Amino acid sequence: MTYLLDVNVLIALIDPAHVAHDDAHTWFASTGQHAWATCPITENGVLRIVGNPKYPNSPGSPAVVSEIVQKLRSLPGHAFWAEELSLVASDIVDPARVLTAAQVTDTYLLALASHRSGLL
Repeated sequence: MTYLLDVNVLIALIDPAHVAHDDAHTWFASTGQHAWATCPITENGVLRIVGNPKYPNSPGSPAVVSEIVQKLRSLPGHAFWAEELSLVASDIVDPARVLTAAQVTDTYLLALASHRSGLL
C-alpha cells in the first residue's frame, strides 16, 4: 500500500522545528518510507507555505524549498502521482458530499489516493 503524504506531513518531515516533526519521522521510519507518494498539489503546497517569508522556520524562497522537496523525493519508496482526475467528473467522489470549499483539496487528495489504490 502506498501512502499519499499531505502537505502537513511533508512540512513536518522537512521542518525540524515543526510540532509534529518527531512524530512524522517516527511514522515515516516505521511505515511510510516503504511506499509513499507526492503529487503536484502536495508539493506545490509545501513550496507555497514553507517558501513564504512569514513561515516561522522558512529556509528561504520557494526555489530553496524546491531543492529540499527534491531531496525528499529522492528517498527510497517515493512515487510521483500525476493528477489525472477531476472532482467534477469523478466516479469516486459525489460532489454533493463536498459541503464546504475547505473540503475540496482533502477530498481531491483522498480521491487520488483511492484512484491509485493508496491511502491518504
